[in-house]
Amino acid sequence: MAKTSYTFAKRQRDLAKQQKKEEKRLRKAEAQVQAEAPAEGPEQTASEDQPTPPADEPSDVQS
Repeated sequence: MAKTSYTFAKRQRDLAKQQKKEEKRLRKAEAQVQAEAPAEGPEQTASEDQPTPPADEPSDVQS
């Protein structure tokens, strides 16, 4: 009768464990970026919402 390959099963468990750690690390890094983004967010959105017209072109308002 053939022997069971315990090393293969162990390797699979180790790979699964490494993958899970990597996913957790990525989630934490993403959460950290999300936590930092709101501090910068309102400043960026204010300038994007109201673009200023170029100085050399007349505005849309006709007098």
